[in-house]
Amino acid sequence: MTWTTYHRRGEVLSNVIAAANMRGDGLLPTDVEGVRAVFRDELDLLGALQLRWHTRLSGRIDGVLGRQPLDLEAAVVDAWVATAAQMPGVRAVLDHALAEGVDPEADRLLGNAVAKERMMLAAMAGRSSYDDEAAVAVGASIEDRARAAWAVAGSTVDGGRATGHWRATTLIDRLRSALAS
Repeated sequence: MTWTTYHRRGEVLSNVIAAANMRGDGLLPTDVEGVRAVFRDELDLLGALQLRWHTRLSGRIDGVLGRQPLDLEAAVVDAWVATAAQMPGVRAVLDHALAEGVDPEADRLLGNAVAKERMMLAAMAGRSSYDDEAAVAVGASIEDRARAAWAVAGSTVDGGRATGHWRATTLIDRLRSALAS
């Protein structure tokens, strides 16, 4: 891949993300200009969206944990919700692809990506190690908690941006949590 192709691919991916956020319908926006030129097929585009989601999520988790929260799991949940609020269309596309299935290869790859993401959630929340057998299940429960918080926030898409309001865990929340335990 040349430098020009790399930048063109990033530009098209940004346009795909903006379209997904604008539409909010969970369908892979393959009609965005340039998609057919820089992505081999739907699986390639879906993989790029999954990677972008994972990169944003892990970066946000690192940022939140860098502030040394007392409740690691709440911090991971807050990071997931913030990422979903920033990328609601991407989350909808990934969820739709997981629910409906694309093809056996895509389903396998997405399933692997979800398992790895859940292991990361569990490990970053201090609930397991990456190679722990139970990490996927623990991560799934953390993801469920994050999805519930996001749903309560009423996240919707308006004009390409999330309009739902999520509330990050504050110092007072963390102190209350520490005192309660």
